[in-house]
Amino acid sequence: MTTEASQTPNPNVVTLDTPIKRGSVEINEVTLRKPMAGELRGVTLADLLQMDVLALRKVLPRITSPALTDQELGQMDPADLVQLGGVVTGFLLPKSAKTDASLVA
Repeated sequence: MTTEASQTPNPNVVTLDTPIKRGSVEINEVTLRKPMAGELRGVTLADLLQMDVLALRKVLPRITSPALTDQELGQMDPADLVQLGGVVTGFLLPKSAKTDASLVA
């Protein structure tokens, strides 16, 4: 039995263009979860909304599964970092802004 949920990809899962090598393990997908306010400490929301690399490198290790390290993020393909940053930015937008954006698209 196929449900709509199983057909729709999880928007919080990012498939990496360039997998991350961690020892003998290769990380191809990263799951992000919406951060709580405490996990945003040390960064400004404006920096996250602008996908500032330093802000993302502080927050992403706190909200990724598997948990990515700062070093792994520093060596990440920029296209993959942009994908992760886009998901983080989406977490920060209110529901009304997401609805408005989907109407424009």
